[in-house]
Amino acid sequence: MARSKKSSESNTDLKNRKVSNWLRLLPGSSRESPRVQTPRKPLKDTFSLVEPQINAEGVHIWPFSKSCPVDVLFMTTHDRQRVRMNRHGYFEILYLCSGYGVCHIQDRLLPFHEGDLAVIGSTLYHRIECQSESPLTIAALFFEPEFICCDGADDSAGYLTPFLLQDAEFPHIVPAKAGIPRQVLDLMLSIQAELPASTPRARLAVKTYLKMVLMLLVNQYAAYAGTIETFRRQERALDRLRPLFRFIGDNLGSSVQVRQAARMCGMSESYFMNFFKQVTGLSFVAYLNHFRIEQAQRLLAQSDESMVSISQQVGFCDQSYFGTVFRKIAGMTPAAYRRRVRSQPGAIQGRASHIRPVIDGASHTSSASASAGLQR
Repeated sequence: MARSKKSSESNTDLKNRKVSNWLRLLPGSSRESPRVQTPRKPLKDTFSLVEPQINAEGVHIWPFSKSCPVDVLFMTTHDRQRVRMNRHGYFEILYLCSGYGVCHIQDRLLPFHEGDLAVIGSTLYHRIECQSESPLTIAALFFEPEFICCDGADDSAGYLTPFLLQDAEFPHIVPAKAGIPRQVLDLMLSIQAELPASTPRARLAVKTYLKMVLMLLVNQYAAYAGTIETFRRQERALDRLRPLFRFIGDNLGSSVQVRQAARMCGMSESYFMNFFKQVTGLSFVAYLNHFRIEQAQRLLAQSDESMVSISQQVGFCDQSYFGTVFRKIAGMTPAAYRRRVRSQPGAIQGRASHIRPVIDGASHTSSASASAGLQR
């Protein structure tokens, strides 16, 4: 009995040390201070971590563990390289550890201050943009909704209501002064300490901590009068654009005019331009250019092909125009980008081939099933 108790205490101490080892206090702070905490380990660059996993539909695919589709990571982002607008099948909670930025969701720019929390569902195109001189430090919690809503309980989908009711007026930012963001951060760290959740006990712990996070958000948004129809309306809008996204992914080097894109979606040009901007937060031309430049960045980093060849592969017939668009989006010339990436430690070199992005219904199946559970 004594031996069992000692073993239990040792496991608890180990978990506590694991959390503590991840943290360091910012200069001038203490354990009682309200200042933010950041991990000891090197932060992951948001652009290099997220951008390569965004497909032609603008969907970010995260490699979750199948047995426990939850992840917590710390990232840094700056204003030199911006991740293009994207969405994802998973749900996302972001805590801003340091810096100041804006949460760009569709066509809204929401101030994002140190200590604030951002709550983002699966149907809205978004990105975080740095507005401070120093890079942002962000703690991110990603999770697949079915991990919560498919556990057999009749009311499990209720935990996900803050993510399913996000309309054009939804208050995505929970300010630091509300007190909830720091509670959420503490629970995120508890989840991280259990990952990878390779045992039934660890998976149970992760689910329990995640439900505690979600309950805090359910209470925070209890008075918000959104409806499940908001989620379904956005899904229907994305379905109308899906053939176009598939065509863009399959025909990267081909010219795509607005008239052609509108015809694919069964719309007039004027209606299509307004519709596309409303759904994605970007004009069609801006969206197409961001996707093509992201593909060009990958080729520049991973191949020795000429600028002319790369510009043609990603759909630019005029190399001069390619350079202009690249500089506008990436903040530097293609040649400067290649030199910069190649000079970084661990740079991957060698010939790269374009891989057609996977665009099927998988990116929204889980969140759609969550909304169905809520409706029931």
